[in-house]
Amino acid sequence: MTMGCLNKKKARRPAVVDGDGLETEKEYAERWLSIRIIYFTMFLMSLGFSIVITGVWPYMQKLDPDASKEFMGYVVGANPFAQMLFSPLVGWWANRAGSIRQPLLFTLVMFTGASAAYSALEVLPVHARKHCMLASRFLVGVSSANIAACRSYLSAATRIKERTGAVSMVSLAQVLGFIVGPGLQAAVTMLGAKGVPLGGGMHLDMFTAASWINVLLGVLNFALFLPVVFKEKRIAAREAMLRQGATTEEATWKQSRPDYFSVWTLIVAFFVLVFNFVLLETLGTPLTMDMFAWSKEQALYYMGILMAVGAVIACATFVAIGPLCKRFEERRVLIWGGFFLMVLGRALYLPWGSEPPLLASDNTTVAVADGETEVVGCPPSQEWCATTPGMTVSQMVLGFVVTAIGYPTGVTLIQTLYSKILGPRPQGVWMGLMTGSGCLSRFMGPVFVAYVYTRLGTIWTFSITTAIMVLSMAWLLFFQGRLVVPEEQQHFNGKGPPDQERPQDEEDDDGVLDPEAVRLQEVKADKG
Repeated sequence: MTMGCLNKKKARRPAVVDGDGLETEKEYAERWLSIRIIYFTMFLMSLGFSIVITGVWPYMQKLDPDASKEFMGYVVGANPFAQMLFSPLVGWWANRAGSIRQPLLFTLVMFTGASAAYSALEVLPVHARKHCMLASRFLVGVSSANIAACRSYLSAATRIKERTGAVSMVSLAQVLGFIVGPGLQAAVTMLGAKGVPLGGGMHLDMFTAASWINVLLGVLNFALFLPVVFKEKRIAAREAMLRQGATTEEATWKQSRPDYFSVWTLIVAFFVLVFNFVLLETLGTPLTMDMFAWSKEQALYYMGILMAVGAVIACATFVAIGPLCKRFEERRVLIWGGFFLMVLGRALYLPWGSEPPLLASDNTTVAVADGETEVVGCPPSQEWCATTPGMTVSQMVLGFVVTAIGYPTGVTLIQTLYSKILGPRPQGVWMGLMTGSGCLSRFMGPVFVAYVYTRLGTIWTFSITTAIMVLSMAWLLFFQGRLVVPEEQQHFNGKGPPDQERPQDEEDDDGVLDPEAVRLQEVKADKG
């Protein structure tokens, strides 16, 4: 059993299997180390957004009791808005420089400094705190624009047959960053709202500890991009030159022109998918406080647990994507395993309750830490609270579980198809546009919460998001014949084969040879 596993692992190594002279085993090891550093960077940039998101509202109330939920929407949206603006610029910078090291080092310094500033807001005058919180989150967003450069490098540093696995892993890293963040926020709730004094008017509490984690990880990430560790190894263009018999990289670009309709379709699909997930993540804490009359600490704790469970489900989903895509076409797994489940997840959030939620008043107080009390329930200022049926805990959990399966499936396969359709050309600017699309959705999600949820309530919020998902899925179904990778066009011809299991002794459509077949080829070569 052990030897069989070792043989399979050996068979997957391109430096041994391909023998095409594109890289030595040492270069192969350095290339994959650089790819794994990209995984960590993508995880950290997502974590930088999500780790504070469930704590923004209670932290803002602590810093400035007069702050509104509308301003909270701007604070949460500042990060993706800045990322949207600067992602194409950072992608262009990486293309222009021919290296991602300088953009990454610069943005990681900014990320670390802005995260530290977020944790030190309490030393400022009360009237300036919420505005400085907005500024710090904007700067974290600017630094997170390096995701465009990371995605571009990932496409350049992987062979065609490695692309699906690599994009799946980087998507896993990104989704885990989104989901694990609230879990870490829940883990530090034990520090309480007052926390431990650090000196200079600062405290290590359940609100600031999350951002200090960002600071420590930012320093580590900076060190990983130093020349002694991170060595850039680009192989995609050289592989395309070898496959096409071209003498220059530019010649390979002319021979594989992407279908720009498909490219823009995937950009819009990515926007819709991320919008729906971030809306749920942003709305989670205030929604549970309004619907279930939970205190701030209870909401952070239980949402953290739910997010942690979602992370486990997401991991299992990523493991299943590979086998599913060997049995069914990637575009069909995207539509039915990604978008259909997201439609179902949004529809499940339409209120099931028979009575409106408990209204907040002086009579709905609970005791919290340090002998203080907190008013709980749905605020009377939200007029819909008095007439709209409440949600149930069971539908909250069920809807999130379905989303935790559909979202990672969707984002992984969108990015995989996007990278393959673009081909071997430099993808910095295009990855900037994809990143900007996701950032726009992450900006609009919190603003949507601020205006639609607070003014119109749950029925309008989740009816609109369900309708958006249904329209997007219908669009993908209608144009699925265009979502074909150029190398696979001769097999699919715009329609695609029937969804049946493919022979194990043949090469998969993404170019990945079956490990057992590779091993047999090696045995034959040795005998020869």
